[in-house]
Amino acid sequence: MDLFTIISILMVLVSIFAYLNTRFLKLQTTIGTMIISIVFSLGILGLSKLFPELIKFEKDIVGSIDFKKLLMDGLLSFMLFAGAVHVNINELKSEKWKIVAFSSLGVVISTALIGGIFFWVLQQIGMPLPLVHCLLFGALISPTDPISVLGILKKIGIKKSMETTIVGESLFNDGVGVVVFLTLLQFASAGTSESIDALGIAENFLLEIGGGLLFGYLLGRVAHRAISKINSYETEVLITLGMVMGGYVVAGKIGVSGPLSMVVAGLFIGNRTYRQEKKEKTVDYVDKFWELIDILSNAVLFVLIGLEIVLIPFTQQLIVVGFLAAIVVIISRFLSVSVLIVLLKKWLHFDSKTSLLMTWGGLRGGISIAMALSLPEEVSWNYIVPVTYLVVIFSIIVQGLTLEKVIIRLTK
Repeated sequence: MDLFTIISILMVLVSIFAYLNTRFLKLQTTIGTMIISIVFSLGILGLSKLFPELIKFEKDIVGSIDFKKLLMDGLLSFMLFAGAVHVNINELKSEKWKIVAFSSLGVVISTALIGGIFFWVLQQIGMPLPLVHCLLFGALISPTDPISVLGILKKIGIKKSMETTIVGESLFNDGVGVVVFLTLLQFASAGTSESIDALGIAENFLLEIGGGLLFGYLLGRVAHRAISKINSYETEVLITLGMVMGGYVVAGKIGVSGPLSMVVAGLFIGNRTYRQEKKEKTVDYVDKFWELIDILSNAVLFVLIGLEIVLIPFTQQLIVVGFLAAIVVIISRFLSVSVLIVLLKKWLHFDSKTSLLMTWGGLRGGISIAMALSLPEEVSWNYIVPVTYLVVIFSIIVQGLTLEKVIIRLTK
């Protein structure tokens, strides 16, 4: 099956699922389309005994798509830039120290807690995995997804400072989470930490994060200079599109964090280029273009998550482990947020419900699945991938569907 046919079939499914959600379920787009795609896949699995060609057809389509490559080398750059370009940087500045702490130290603490607790749980049920493998799972599942939760937060009208903290953390912790994951993967692949240059890894860690922030700023400045010299929405859209696609590729080539680069570039363009310059004639077109790209990218991503169920090697035992892992992730999220609040409350003000709101609002998304799928088979691939998939599904469906009620109840 050629690439155009696969893309065409995928887009037809995305449009049908989006229509069904808008017409009947009326859920937040990403949550609704993913639920429908999961039901669709389960239906195909159920009918496969009568019509085996159906399951073969879906496996051919989904199996032809490299999920990790599609997200990490494609969709992620668009989603992060599109998410950042609509964020008011002045609001981020008001909560900057909270965002920095939760998106950096928070990821590290969460990784350690999830890895440690998950390691202990697996030992108790007779399914032990190496500690470094459990820490890898902690690293890939720690980043939160801003897309699924943003629409819900805006609909409810949650306190602005809390909304900014949750969204700001989610924008930046993707990049930090990827760096932590890749660092741990070096240990896991080597088999022993003694064969790894710890100083070299620390330097690489700082280079990826610091370099990503600096490179994103430079990208934003270059694009800003070009856009400020013209007044043509068609050309401005092309400049931002070229900056995102080319910049993400270059970031990967020079060894800096592409996700962080896109976030910083998006914040720069969205605020310096448009909010300060006040280019009324073009800002509406650029905003709408990136809003559409954002919706399309996320719809494709979450439909693919639903369709991938036919390729994941689930067993009854792994389903139980996945449920336990979801509980471990929630507990660890609450503990990591609470630890940081205790450490920082002397200098920063936190609402009394911050830990609970950030815990239940910390939805997991496609980046976790993409990192899991990128693991080599010898690093417990057959265990970590199904468990990651189940945790993401639990997070998006259970937490996503109940988040509005939880927030309303906690903020009464």
